[in-house]
Amino acid sequence: MITRHYFGSLDAEREVYCYTMKNAAGMEVTICELGGAITEIRVPDKYGRCSDVAAGYDSLRDYVLAGGYLGALVGRTCNRIANGRFALDGKAYQLFRNDGPNSLHGGKVGYSHRLWSVRPADGDEPRLILSLHSPDGEEGYPGNVDVTVTYALLASNALSIHYEATTDRRTPVNLTNHVYLNLGGYASGKIFDHVLQMDADHYLPTDKQLIPTGEIRSVNNTPFDFREPKTIGRDFDCGNDDLKIAGGYDHCFCFAGGETKEPVLRVEVYEPNSGRMLKVFTNQPCVQLYTGNFLDDAEHPFKGGCPQSRQAAFCLETQKMPDSVNHANFTNVILEPGETYEHTTVYQFSVKQ
Repeated sequence: MITRHYFGSLDAEREVYCYTMKNAAGMEVTICELGGAITEIRVPDKYGRCSDVAAGYDSLRDYVLAGGYLGALVGRTCNRIANGRFALDGKAYQLFRNDGPNSLHGGKVGYSHRLWSVRPADGDEPRLILSLHSPDGEEGYPGNVDVTVTYALLASNALSIHYEATTDRRTPVNLTNHVYLNLGGYASGKIFDHVLQMDADHYLPTDKQLIPTGEIRSVNNTPFDFREPKTIGRDFDCGNDDLKIAGGYDHCFCFAGGETKEPVLRVEVYEPNSGRMLKVFTNQPCVQLYTGNFLDDAEHPFKGGCPQSRQAAFCLETQKMPDSVNHANFTNVILEPGETYEHTTVYQFSVKQ
């Protein structure tokens, strides 16, 4: 089932709506036209009680003005690009710098702050098909890009996100979703007790501006080794230089074997108090684990007036390596004319007694 409700207006001519998908098992997901943002994910705990596990805002104004990219679709390239610059086919491109000297999550007005067209497709497994045209030169990027993102709420209590993009000119494309999760409920406190396991054998160290240095480092004997389950908080304050630079985890983890044709299970998260379990399937080679180290905006509280708090939520942003356009040894993010960028990530929720 899909319902639509008015969320606010950007101006006299641009009304913004949200769409709520619900499946037979009672899971609900709400998507906003602005940024294609996930504003709500309601799933049951081990007692059958449904809670919202996605951090977000009550008002459209907060989504427009606040930072953090809560729940939003991010592009044309997610994550950071050093100095907002790259060279392609012998030409230098300068992007908008919105993160100190660097470009972050698409620039000044990335896909996260654009109005997406939404086409609902109701049924037992309801879908929302979102589309966006990104013109040549937008935020400094070359080429026209057309993007389609399909959100599907599956009967298995899973949210599937399928991305497609085409271009008429060679251009970088690296899309993701920036949903903030707390499996105990978005207002339940810190996420340090969440037990995390990832099929990632390498990670990318960064400089003080959180730009990858170019090294692809093994997780062996580091706090970045989540190949066996451990709580997010276990090594959080261990004194590791990479963690101190970022104020926590804000790093790209590289999956064993890299990109796959079909989505495979890469990440599992368990929250013991609620019993909720999250499994993440993806065909992407990497994930950015972000532990909400900058969630401290007092002017923009979360839904219900819940104050923002650092490490109150985590993000698992499936993607290719950040700043790949400036590192020959990183993943290829250049989309060619005639090709289709395809990316699928599935967030499956369940309970563990």
